[in-house]
Amino acid sequence: MLKLYGFAPTRSIRVLWMLRELGLEFEYVNVDLRCGEARRPNFLEVNPAAKVPVLADGDFVLTESVAIVLYLAEKYPEKGLLPADLRERSEVLRWMLFTATELEQPLWRIVKHNTLYSPEKRIPAEIGNASDDFKDMAAVLEKHMANRQFVAGSKVTVADFVLAYTLDWANEAKLLETFPRLREYMSRMYARPAAPPRIVEAFASLPPPAN
Repeated sequence: MLKLYGFAPTRSIRVLWMLRELGLEFEYVNVDLRCGEARRPNFLEVNPAAKVPVLADGDFVLTESVAIVLYLAEKYPEKGLLPADLRERSEVLRWMLFTATELEQPLWRIVKHNTLYSPEKRIPAEIGNASDDFKDMAAVLEKHMANRQFVAGSKVTVADFVLAYTLDWANEAKLLETFPRLREYMSRMYARPAAPPRIVEAFASLPPPAN
């Protein structure tokens, strides 16, 4: 059985979404980042980078959420979440890479300088710079989504699960106010029957951290 190591409000959501859309059974192993579980020796044997998500498929262990969802799409081609046609497939990969490099990267900078870095390492100006960087690229995507239901092609693909989660992250950072198409797209994606919890719901579901 597949095993997903994750923590509810993180990019684990992308993998959870993919597994649910594929209708697969899997074991979920909670790695509580609040308690430093990702840096304990038993988890570092799974992922030396001390990050989630991690997917174990038998003796094959894969890290990085985008790589994991692509692996699952490749493994179950009959589900049609990654096109076989070269050009259509390239469009899916294009928007997944756009999401990871142009949208997620500034969001990650915001989180680091807001909360993750120790106070002496935080640079307040970086929050504004990263917000501007995100909005510049979100404007590109807003234009692209005119008259589109999905980000690549005419039906849902793995790129949509990666993008919708990232837009939810941006929404939590109050960065989507001027992008109505992106907000509508995100809401529509999360209305799918197999959609996972939104980030705010995932945070609310967390039990108190263990001592």
